[in-house]
Order: sequence, then structure tokens, then C-alpha cells
Amino acid sequence: MASESAGARAVTGAGAGAGADVGVPAIGRVWPVGVRPSVLRGWEPPATPYGPGHRGVDLAAAPGSPVRAVAAGRVAFAGRVAGRGVVTVELTGTGLRTTYEPVRPSVEKGAEVGAGDVVGVVAETGAHCGASACVHWGLLRGGTYLNPLSLLPPWLLGRGPSRLLPVLTG
Repeated sequence: MASESAGARAVTGAGAGAGADVGVPAIGRVWPVGVRPSVLRGWEPPATPYGPGHRGVDLAAAPGSPVRAVAAGRVAFAGRVAGRGVVTVELTGTGLRTTYEPVRPSVEKGAEVGAGDVVGVVAETGAHCGASACVHWGLLRGGTYLNPLSLLPPWLLGRGPSRLLPVLTG
């Protein structure tokens, strides 16, 4: 997952802070889809607020697969935007919100969700990834886009701390 190495860089709607490192708490307890899905397209913050880039990550997921809240929060939006189903969850006590699309929501605005709770299923149509089915997962603080992978602790990303192993001599 080389796409994760970009770290947590911010892109703001107002242009301030693009490329700045941002502290995001690793409060995620599950991936939004699957156990460790393939990252089809990683976080690519644009150089300018309206420049080319990718303001989230695309995770491989079959249509009909459950989409889960990565952390506890409250559903701020569940409906359609630009013809696609979208679920937005405000993460408890963080000022952060996650977005998932294209999703057929199974929750309503105002619902409290826990980490791992199903918020919908991957929509059959409107794939963000062209011919491949996927979920676009985003993260925002106010109007600032952040790398959603920053929410996941190293053990979920498959990157743990270094371990010293004994040297066996015979």
C-alpha cells in the first residue's frame, strides 16, 4: 500500500495549509469495507484548492458489500449528492467527519453509530472508480480535506512497530 506513505496532508477550501502535516487521531477500529481492502487510488492532495488531485482514498469493494463506520459518531448526512448515495459521519469529540460513496444508506441523519456499525452497502451503479467497484472514503475537518488512512492505527494498516528478534547462533 505505497499510497499510504503520503501521510496526513491537508487541502483546504480556502487555500491555506495545503501540504501541511495535520495531526489526526488514529481512532479508527475497522476498515470501511472488508478486512484489509486494496487501495485502488490513494490520497493525492492537490497543490491548490481547485487543482487536480484526489481528496480521499478509493477502496476495492464489490457492489452490495457492507460499508461500516470506522469510528463512533453521528450520521450528519445520508442521501444523494450529484446522483450518488453518500453517508457522512461526524466522529465523536474530534471535529472530524468521514464520507463514504457511492453507498445505499441504511442509516438516517442523526443516528448514532459505533465503530464497525453498518451505515449502508456499496451501490451497484455510480462507481467512483469507473469499471471497478469501490468506495471513495474521505475525511474532513471543517472545509479541510485530510488523508482518511490517518484514522487507522498501524495494526489496521498492517504496519506495526519494529520488533527485535533474537539472533540464533549455533
